[in-house]
Amino acid sequence: MTAPTTARQALAAWLEHLAHERRASPRTVRAYGDNTLAYLNFLERHRGEPLSVADLGGITAAELRAYLAFRREDETSPGKEGLSPRSLSQSLSSIRAFHRYLDHRLDTPNAAIGLVRGPRIKVGAPRPVTEDQAHGLIAEIGLDPDRDDWEVARDEAVLTLLWGCGLRISEALSLVRRDAPLADSLRITGKGGKTRITPVLDIVRERIDVYLAALPFVLAPDEPLFRAKRGGPLSPRHVQATMQLLRGRLGLSDRATPHALRHSFATHLLGAGADLRAIQDLLGHASLSTTQRYTQVDAAGLLAAYGKAHPRA
Repeated sequence: MTAPTTARQALAAWLEHLAHERRASPRTVRAYGDNTLAYLNFLERHRGEPLSVADLGGITAAELRAYLAFRREDETSPGKEGLSPRSLSQSLSSIRAFHRYLDHRLDTPNAAIGLVRGPRIKVGAPRPVTEDQAHGLIAEIGLDPDRDDWEVARDEAVLTLLWGCGLRISEALSLVRRDAPLADSLRITGKGGKTRITPVLDIVRERIDVYLAALPFVLAPDEPLFRAKRGGPLSPRHVQATMQLLRGRLGLSDRATPHALRHSFATHLLGAGADLRAIQDLLGHASLSTTQRYTQVDAAGLLAAYGKAHPRA
């Protein structure tokens, strides 16, 4: 296959890489493509000519800052909508990922890109990650070309497990080799030795299967299922550091922690009409009041539930 020579050919090759090698979802590929195409369009207008791959290695930090300022200033232009700080950070994440691809696959490094910081994002009240943010966090794992495929599959499996089953990090990492392939449900021993049964979604089972197929180590039945790079048990700190890296790339607040995925599990279920008692059992909470505080349902969600449930509504 002929190596790309123009910036737009490089963009097409990168999107192909994301879709087929990194198994990114169509929505993720489209978002990254839209963000990066807007960046290339700006640079070509700024320089007054089409860009080559070699040109991308010479983009300056000042040019990237000018692009971000343009998207932000666009907000004041009549008939145009600018990007919010969070969307601007996500756009910058796409651009950085594109330049990482150029560096590792097309031998076109650009150190200046790493000098540009995204906009400061105001941290709001504690809240779970949204459904789109959870999808984005998991999709973002596969966009780093430096990592081995089995490590990508492992981290995708762990985060999907936290979100899809509402597990704590310690509970997810307590799984052993004989627990997989996963059955339709998992028996989890949580805080205080309390045991609960949680259903397993098909996507969780599939992610675990992909990880096992790629795992380069042979494990005994009683050994921890999730392994670190050198073969030892995966640590909670790795999961926390992974989430820190991902939320930085996506411009999410520091509230986007592994535990926030468990929080999201509860709020997504509650928002979809699940019974609070059932969620309490799935989370392994001793009292219903703990579940109520944990989910922190917004007032609009409560009013909607009231409107559906009350006989005089």
